[in-house]
Order: sequence, then C-alpha cells, then structure tokens
Amino acid sequence: MKTGLYDVDKCRAQFPSLTQEVGGYTAAFFDGPGGTQVPRRVIDAVVRYYTESNCNTHGLFKTSRETEEILDGARRAMADFMGCSAGEVAFGNNMTTLNYSLSRALGRTMKPGDEVVITDLDHEANRGPWLALEELGVVVRSVKVNLPDCTLDYKDFESKVNPRTRVVALGYASNAVGTINDVKWAADLAHSVGAVCVVDAVHSALHVTVDVNDIGCDFLLCSAYKFFGPHVGIMYGKRDAFDNLRTYKVKAQNEMPPYKIETGTLNHEGIAGVTEAVDFIAGLGEAFVEENLGVGIESDTGRCSCGCCCSEPPERSRRRDIVAGFEAIERHERPLLSTLMDGLDSVRGVTMYGLPATARRTPTVSFRLKGKAPAEIAEFLGDRGIFVWDGDFYATTLIERMGLAEQGGVVRVGIAPYNTAEEVDRLLHWVRKIAAE
Repeated sequence: MKTGLYDVDKCRAQFPSLTQEVGGYTAAFFDGPGGTQVPRRVIDAVVRYYTESNCNTHGLFKTSRETEEILDGARRAMADFMGCSAGEVAFGNNMTTLNYSLSRALGRTMKPGDEVVITDLDHEANRGPWLALEELGVVVRSVKVNLPDCTLDYKDFESKVNPRTRVVALGYASNAVGTINDVKWAADLAHSVGAVCVVDAVHSALHVTVDVNDIGCDFLLCSAYKFFGPHVGIMYGKRDAFDNLRTYKVKAQNEMPPYKIETGTLNHEGIAGVTEAVDFIAGLGEAFVEENLGVGIESDTGRCSCGCCCSEPPERSRRRDIVAGFEAIERHERPLLSTLMDGLDSVRGVTMYGLPATARRTPTVSFRLKGKAPAEIAEFLGDRGIFVWDGDFYATTLIERMGLAEQGGVVRVGIAPYNTAEEVDRLLHWVRKIAAE
C-alpha cells in the first residue's frame, strides 16, 4: 500500500521481525517509542563486522584499520543525520550513560549555588544526571507542565532561567505523550544568560529532522535503537563546547573531541549498524527529494537546481535524503495518528493525554480506559498480537504530575514507519472489545 510516494509494503519487507505471529495473530509492533524493529541491512552490517572486521582500534593490520574506517564512517553518517561535522559526534553505551558523563564533566566547572534547569516533562535520563549534581551544592530547578495537554509552561521556564543558570536541559519531545518542545527557544534562552543547552532527542529522533545548527544547542543526545539501529548512544557536541568540556577519562584516551568522552572500547559492531540505520532513513527519502525541496534536479549533474549547500556532484546528498526521509515518514504516520486518536476518542471510557492529532507532536499516544489497569490492557492486546507499552516509560515525574503513578501509569501506542492502517484498525477493534467487557 502506498501513501503518496511512500510504499509501506516495501518498507515492511525490509524488517524480518514483522512476520512473527502470536496465538495465530500477525504481530503489530506499536512499541516503537521503546525501540524500533531493525531492518535487514542493519542486521547484516552487524554480522558482517563480526565475520570480516572484528578487532580493536589502533592496530597496524587489516581488521583494525577496517574497524577504524567503520567508526569514522558512522561519525559521518550521524553528522549527516544531525546536521553537524563528524568531529562533533561521540558514541557511548547509551544516552543515559553519555548524559551522566556529560553532567559530571560540566559539574566540574560548577560551584555551590550554581543552577541547572530541567523540566517535569522529561525522561529521567535527562533529569537524573543533573539532579545528581545537587550533591555538589548545585541548585536544580524543574519547569512545570501544563495539564491536561502536557505542554511545558514557558512562562515558568523563563522565570527559572537567570544569571546563576549554568545548564538548561530539556527533551526535544516527550516519550510518554508526544509533545514536541520549542528547543530552539530554550537554547536561545540558555545562551542569553551564558548557560549551556543540552537536548535529549531520543524520542524525537525517529519523527523529527534533527538540525543542531538550527536549534543552536551545545549538546544533543540520542540512541540509535530508537531509529532502526542497534543499542548505541550518540552525542553531538558543538565544537567549542566540546573543546572546553573537562571529561573524566583514562590517561591514554585521546584528549580531543569527540574521543574525550568515549570511555573504553566502543560497541564496534553496533556502530557498524548505526550507519546502515541512517542510510535506511535516507533510502526512504530518495523518492521524496524533488518534492521535499520544492525544486528540480538537474539531470546531467544530479545536483539540486537551487544552488544551495546540498548541491553535491555527482552523488546524491545523504543529508538531503535524510531530510526527505523524515518528510516521507511524516506523511505516512500523520494519517495513522489521526485515525488512531479519532478511534480512541470514540471508545466510551477512554481518556487520552496530550495534544490533539492536528498539533505539532509525535505519533505517540497515551491513554487510559476506565475500569481497566494499563497493564491489563497491554496484556490483553499483547495476547492478540498487538504490542503496546504500559507504565511510565521513565517519564516518571510527568506521570506523577498527572496523578497516575499509583494507578499504573498509562497505555502507550507508538506509530512507526512500518505500521499500517490495517494494524491501527485491528488495535482499535480490540480496544473496543476490552472496553465492552
């Protein structure tokens, strides 16, 4: 089935896991906000690394040199993904571990009474590392959330940032309710008082084109397993901010960015898969390049005819294709989101949380059903091949502010590029069934 130029069947054919069955039902993976499924090309890259290039770095022989080339290639791929240079891309075990390393490094420059601003909307991975600095006497202030639409209170945000603020840390989008925050505004606000801005892009990375130069943030973190890759954490650091970072590292570690925050041996096989995950998204955008840019492509050179920075002869620009890939994803996911939210809204006893489908948000929907615990619903759906999450998803503070922590949190449904209209209809069918019991 095609949505405009987007062929979801062609997309799905690249994911081996989508053929699984549960109790006679074909599995429908709406668990993407906790980690997407992985296309064959990513799996093949990991296997290929193990079979052909498995080695540590800095050796003067074939497999070691190949490993270094693979790492360098992944930095270039993520640079295209985030709109930065390869020298500003660091890898780690996961986003949480990288963020703790970042907070400890920035904490070395702080003194008692200095302040950090976080938000109540955030995942604990972008709260805990900054709250840990309180043991140094750092004051941590948290921005309030407007309920019930689950948006940040920007007036409260502005009131909490002051000349004592050293770091402003916030999420690009909420992994619990899909709210997309104004991170560019937050970066400008942070810089107005000389503070550093840190953006958690883990949830947004599958749904929103990341452009760190446009955002203006100093650091941005994400995880490849949220956009079709292996379990690898990734950090962007603006060159001057990265240069000034006093990281904790062993004596032998390179003191230059991006290596200075990469402790120990990296997950080489996972990083090999990162490149393929990025190229998968770029592949989704190939058919959208001309439409996405609103310009023609010169047939003799392969260049964009607007003469902009994406005019790279004779190859297609990967960054351009990535941007177009996110346009393809958006066009596919948006109608499914509307169908999902309209359908849930029609079910008696269902309460949804967050912004409406027409708002700027990710296709991640959380709801409760009167008289049913979220875990009961998730298990009921799971037994019928519908995979959804229940709980707080480490957006613990938000769920507490919503008054739902003692009630099991919410049910979370996430739409990914491989989900179909038939799967959404099937999910709604079973929600209606359990609601009717």
